[in-house]
Amino acid sequence: MESSQEITTQGSTVEDWTKALAESSGSPGGGAGTGVMLAIAASLASMVAGYTEAPGQQLADLHARARSLRETALKLADDDATASKAFGAAFRLDPGPEREEAIHRASVDAAKASAVLGDHAIEAIEDLGWLATNGNPALIADVVVGFGALRAAIAGARTNVSFDLGSLRSAGATLDEIKEKHPELWAMVGRLSDALDRIDQLVAAVDGKAAPTDGH
Repeated sequence: MESSQEITTQGSTVEDWTKALAESSGSPGGGAGTGVMLAIAASLASMVAGYTEAPGQQLADLHARARSLRETALKLADDDATASKAFGAAFRLDPGPEREEAIHRASVDAAKASAVLGDHAIEAIEDLGWLATNGNPALIADVVVGFGALRAAIAGARTNVSFDLGSLRSAGATLDEIKEKHPELWAMVGRLSDALDRIDQLVAAVDGKAAPTDGH
C-alpha cells in the first residue's frame, strides 16, 4: 500500500484509504472522513434521483448538483488532509513566536477548510429533503441513509471548525478575541448546529415510511 502521505480520496481504493485512516498519522483524519461522508450523501442522492421520475427541470438540476457534489466532496476531503498536516506540524514546533504564528495560521486554515465543506453540506440538505418527499418511494431507506451520512458530515464540520478556532488559544488568543477576529467562522458553528436540527426534522418526518417496524 502507498504511504498514508500519498493516499488521497480521489485516487485510492476504499481499502487503501480506510487503512491509511486507521494509522496514527492524522492525515487522513476526521476532517477528511467528513468529506467522504459528504461524498456518500451526494452519491446516494444521485442514485435516488436517477431512479426518480418527475416533470420539469427541478429533478435534472438536483441530479446534476448531486453528481457534482460527490466530486467536490472528495477534493475537499483531500484539502482537509493537507490542512491537517500543517496543523500537526505547527504544534510540533519548539515553543516561541514562530510556533504561535504557525499555530494561528494552521488553525485558521483548517477551520476555513472545514467551513467550506460545511457550506456544501448545508446546501445539500434541501435536495435530500425533496427526494424524501418526491423521490422513488422504494428508495426512501436510501434517502435516510443519505441523511445519516450528511448529518455526520455536518457534525464533523461543526466540531472541526469549533475545535480549530479553539486551538487559537494555544497561540495566546482569548475566545472573545477569536470571535471578534473571525466572525464568519464563529457564526458557521451556529449555522451548522441549525443544519443538524433541520436534518433531524426531515428524517423524523419520513421515519414511518423508512422504518415501519420500529417500535412494533
